[in-house]
Amino acid sequence: MAGQPEKKPESVYDFTLQDAKGNDVDLNTFKGKVLLIVNVASKCGLTDSNYKDLNHLHEKYKDQGLEILAFPCNQFGAQEPGSNDEIVEFACTRFKSEFPIFDKIEVNGENTSPFYKFLKSAKWGLLGDNIQWNFAKFLVDKNGQVSDRYYPTTSPLSIERDIKVLLGIE
Repeated sequence: MAGQPEKKPESVYDFTLQDAKGNDVDLNTFKGKVLLIVNVASKCGLTDSNYKDLNHLHEKYKDQGLEILAFPCNQFGAQEPGSNDEIVEFACTRFKSEFPIFDKIEVNGENTSPFYKFLKSAKWGLLGDNIQWNFAKFLVDKNGQVSDRYYPTTSPLSIERDIKVLLGIE
């Protein structure tokens, strides 16, 4: 698995990451789509509302070019302790999620995923570039550029208009 491109990445399409089943996923396969990238957790107080809203947005806009990419992370209160198989089982059984779930990663600290380093370098948060908690969101345009960053407490439904603008339907 590459994970980090050899040259400085110019877009999210420059990354190949592993999904939760261990398969390499070239993010170039999402070229031309609007991406909502979220660090997820199964045992967080924000889990139910976020998964429900993410599923709603995915179902409503997937045929118009929205893809949601979920990145499990156990860095916040150890709220994603399970294996990748357990995480996929949880998301797909409890919430009927159909969007891609990737390998568990770190979003802060010295072991931060190069992908998250790229995302964070594009849009800063209130506390610098650190991800504050589970369910921080990055909205990526059809060219693979980070368009916006949203805090963990931001409901996915509250950014629906931003998604529609990038999809070209508003």
